[in-house]
Amino acid sequence: MVQTGPTAAVPEVRKGQEDTHLTRQEFARRFREQFYDPAFEPLQAEIDKLSAVAWDGYENARKSPRTRKAGAEFADPDQDLSVEWLATRAAIESAARRQRDAASPSRVLLISGAARNDQTCPGEMPKSMRLLRLAREVLEARKIEVDVLDLSHLSAQYGRRILPCKACVSTAMPLCHWPCSCYPNHSLGQVHDWMNELYPRFVAAHGILIVTPVYWYQSPSALKLLMDRLVCADGGNPDPTTTHGKDPRLAKKLELAGWEYPRHLEGRAFAVVVHGDAAGVETLRRSLVDWLTDMRLLQAGHAAALDRYVGYYGPYAKSHEALDEDLPFQEEVRNAARALANEIDMLRQGRREPDGELRDPRPK
Repeated sequence: MVQTGPTAAVPEVRKGQEDTHLTRQEFARRFREQFYDPAFEPLQAEIDKLSAVAWDGYENARKSPRTRKAGAEFADPDQDLSVEWLATRAAIESAARRQRDAASPSRVLLISGAARNDQTCPGEMPKSMRLLRLAREVLEARKIEVDVLDLSHLSAQYGRRILPCKACVSTAMPLCHWPCSCYPNHSLGQVHDWMNELYPRFVAAHGILIVTPVYWYQSPSALKLLMDRLVCADGGNPDPTTTHGKDPRLAKKLELAGWEYPRHLEGRAFAVVVHGDAAGVETLRRSLVDWLTDMRLLQAGHAAALDRYVGYYGPYAKSHEALDEDLPFQEEVRNAARALANEIDMLRQGRREPDGELRDPRPK
């Protein structure tokens, strides 16, 4: 049995992976790859200067080059915190106030998990976006604000990215900060992380509806990146000063002293629509439902968890025509949106879940 509480011994922090440090030559080679276009050739001297500055940031590990003191609202007021992280935190707090305001309109975050986009090499829109628009029409007819998150922007829009989760939670839950403080990391060039904009959009929502295809039996990579980076919403530490940034030993000590695992998206409603052409829809639907339920979101009834095949084993070239013909599936998607709208109405009117007051004997 693992000992927990104030006197629990702090486990050893395990080390032993290969060194990831680059030589200056290799760093410069990678840096210059950004300027492969011959149009940059007249600017080689300027690029060399930029490379030297970037190398200095890399060598001196300037992850967050702009900081300010945390202030009285944190456990350690004198710790320097990233101004970028603080800005995301402020946006989350503003979104939370709006979401809790009984006078504010209901809001749904509609997510298309497909990576296909008609403005880049696939040349055609995904079926997920067509299905999402059916749901949107239903929600807007109910006077619900709709925020569309199209994850195909990761493949079709300049500079758009979601960086991978570093799994801080596997070292200790308090090391995983809410919102995520792993990025941006300017010393490693890990910037333009979309999640800084997406966390407040999740917090602002009263309901979430995901429409997604199956890619190779599983979630599209764009959606999986989003899922992984939301781990901080499920037990994440809102005060990085308690771990002095990313000190694994301090984080282990905090967790073993007793961690409450705050659910930062708890109580929101959800619906899921999964479609595919040959295999995997049921597995992905179950995974998404389990993931959202684990974060303490509430499924909006039976109609809100839907998986269907479109053009089962038919030609890919005719899959949109197959969707045109599948009128029952289209109506099922509308029903998922209707169920979500009904659930949001009931939750905002004060309905409580039967297990809402129960204490989890082993939270994680």
